[in-house]
Amino acid sequence: MMHNIETEIKILGLCVSFPDKNGGEEIKALTDINLEIKQGEFVSLVGPSGCGKTTLLRTIADLQEPTSGIISVKGMRPHEVRMKQKYGFVFQSPVLYDWRTVRRNICMPMEVMGIPKKERTRRVDETLELVGLTDFGKKYPHQLSGGMQQRVGIARALAIDPEILLMDEPFSALDEFTKEKLHMDMLRIWQKTHKTILFVTHNIQESVFLSDRVVVLSPHPGRVSAVVDVDIPRPRNLDSRDSDNFAHLVTKVRHSFEGV
Repeated sequence: MMHNIETEIKILGLCVSFPDKNGGEEIKALTDINLEIKQGEFVSLVGPSGCGKTTLLRTIADLQEPTSGIISVKGMRPHEVRMKQKYGFVFQSPVLYDWRTVRRNICMPMEVMGIPKKERTRRVDETLELVGLTDFGKKYPHQLSGGMQQRVGIARALAIDPEILLMDEPFSALDEFTKEKLHMDMLRIWQKTHKTILFVTHNIQESVFLSDRVVVLSPHPGRVSAVVDVDIPRPRNLDSRDSDNFAHLVTKVRHSFEGV
């Protein structure tokens, strides 16, 4: 269920090309992408390697310049949104500082933003509770499991109170048991915070389980080949994956790829 029907991200005719390192023709990473994402929606971008999932996420985040087309985020250009710190970004690897405790890792972006110490402390307490790491604030990254480290990365992104959370294959390096736990944590966090989440994955089951909609990208060049609505009732639990409808949606997404 979406919390608001306002369009948050609007993409029209987006193309992204990269120069060929050997001096040949430009490599088209994305071509003619048209997409609308609603406020409070959980949308997954799914597709095989080379289809431009991460490029699309980075372009929305103002980490990659579009070659042509328009991206409007909350009625602004991506650069304006990034300058206003409206984005939270969770990477495939949490990229934590070994010499900083969990609390101080979460604090890092807020220190850069000049947020007062008292407010930083409040937000760290709040996000540690949200990701289930209240008792681990004084630990160092090497004392944590991979799943815990990724939770710290999520907490750090949430601590700046972004309106849009961009997640680039955040669970791909984790084992299935840890991934299942983080899927449930992610759904709980999303339902509590009402953030707009754009989630990149190559895992079809993961995309269907988490999302309101799954955007299927096909490669050579990257393009939207389908948008699949996920009508599995919320709140979801691990049993939701055992339904006939879940299996049907996974099959529908799998059959939506073109030219792979």
